[in-house]
Amino acid sequence: MKLSDMPFQTTDWASVEPVVHPGETGEAQWRTRQFGEIRVRIIDDSPGCLVDHWCEKGHILYCLEGELHTQLKDGQVVVLSPGMSYQVGDGIAAHRSYSPQGAKLFIVD
Repeated sequence: MKLSDMPFQTTDWASVEPVVHPGETGEAQWRTRQFGEIRVRIIDDSPGCLVDHWCEKGHILYCLEGELHTQLKDGQVVVLSPGMSYQVGDGIAAHRSYSPQGAKLFIVD
């Protein structure tokens, strides 16, 4: 990831309109800013949210609130609680997430 041609700026996340993404169960509300090729998001997963796809995109994901269970295609499950993160490169490990009690996440990809 290279951050170029991006002037200094701030984001008031409360003013970024959320977009609802239905999951296989539950939903996720994404607040997204795009900076060239870099996407930055705050995601609020509802309790019981299970994403509806296997993702192969790379992310840096930081758990702000709640608990996030991320399943890898090999069956491994990683549980994040507030203050924890995961990092994965594009095409390295297909994954999908479930939030039993809901979660708030900060993601850069």
